[in-house]
Amino acid sequence: MQITYNLKPALERRTEPFQPTKNVGFGNLRTDHMFLMDYRDGEWCDPRVVPYGPFQVAPGAIALHYGQSVFEGAKAFQHEDGEIYTFRIDKNAERLNLSADILCIPGVPEQIQLDAINALIDVDRLWFPMQEGACLYIRPFIFATEDRLSVSPSEQYTFCVILSPSGPYYSDGFDKAIRLLISERFHRAVSGGTGASKAAGNYAASLKAGKAAAEYGAAQVLYLDANNKQIEEVGAMNHFHVLKDGTIIIPKFTDTILKSITSQSILDLGELLGCEVRQETVMLEQFISDIESGEIIEAGGFGTAAVVSPVGSYIFEDNRVVTVGDGGVGEHTKRIYKVLTEIQKGHIQGPEGWIQHVKRLNV
Repeated sequence: MQITYNLKPALERRTEPFQPTKNVGFGNLRTDHMFLMDYRDGEWCDPRVVPYGPFQVAPGAIALHYGQSVFEGAKAFQHEDGEIYTFRIDKNAERLNLSADILCIPGVPEQIQLDAINALIDVDRLWFPMQEGACLYIRPFIFATEDRLSVSPSEQYTFCVILSPSGPYYSDGFDKAIRLLISERFHRAVSGGTGASKAAGNYAASLKAGKAAAEYGAAQVLYLDANNKQIEEVGAMNHFHVLKDGTIIIPKFTDTILKSITSQSILDLGELLGCEVRQETVMLEQFISDIESGEIIEAGGFGTAAVVSPVGSYIFEDNRVVTVGDGGVGEHTKRIYKVLTEIQKGHIQGPEGWIQHVKRLNV
C-alpha cells in the first residue's frame, strides 16, 4: 500500500529544527501534519499525510455515541547522530490491533502502521524539540465514522496518527515521589470487559476516580480487582514494587489490566538491570503488610509518558496513609528509569529490534 505525501510543503514551512526557549511540556504541541487512512467496503484505503487540522465527522458517527475508539502512545527520540529512532513501535502496533479486536474494530496491518508512523515523522522531523530529555510523542488512533444510531459495530473507520513535540515529563527532575489513592469505590475494569484495551472509554471512565484521588492529595487511583482483594494497575500506568533484595514485582497481566509496553520492557531487561523481575498476583493485605514490615522498599508505576513514576505513599479512603521506605525516590527506581531512558536515547545498547531508525526519504 503506497502512502502519498510530499516533503516540499513541509520543508517550506519549517527549514530549521524546532528550538524552544522553554520546556515545551508533555503533549501540548502538534506538528504540521497528520497521517490519515479510511476503512470502507471492507478494506483500509487511501493512506496519506495531510496538514494537521479538524476532522469532518457526521453528528451521528458511531464513535461519538457508542465510544468505538482505540488509541496508542509511543515515543521517538533523536540520537547523537542527529537521526530519529522509534522505541518498540512494533509492540504498540501489535497492541493497537489487540485493542481494536476487543472493540470489534478492523485491525490495521502492523507494517502499514509502522510505515505510516515513519512517513509522518519523516515529514515533520524538524519539529523534534532540541532540548534535553525531549521526544516526539506518537499518538495513533482509530475511531468509528459511520453515521448510524443503531448499536452495532461501524462499517466505516478512520485511522489517524498525530505527533506531539514534547519535553521531559519531569520538568524539575526525577526526584519527587507521588501518592496514590487505594479505593474500594472505584474500579477500572471487570473480567470479560475492555480492561485490556486502550479504549477511549476506559479513560473517560477514570476521570471521576481521578478527581476523587485529587481530593485526597493523590496523583491517581491504584485500582483493585472487583472484590477489592488484589492490586491491578494505576489509572494511566502499570504498578510495580521492589523487595528489599532488589526483586521487582509487577502484577500478573489479566484481561482487566492493560499490558504496558514499559512493563514488558522491564520484564525483558532483568539481566541488564542486575536484578530479578517477575510477575505475580499481588494481594492488597499482604502488600500493605510488606510495606509496613520493610519487605517492600520501593514502589511505582510504568508507562510510556513518564516511563517510571515513583510512589512514596498510599492513602486509603479513611485517610490512613502508608509510606513506602522513606517516602522518596529509591535507588532501584532511579536505576530502572536510567537504564530504560538511556536505551531509548541510544546511550545503552538495548535488545535487538527495540530501536528502529526512521529513514529519510527523497523529496
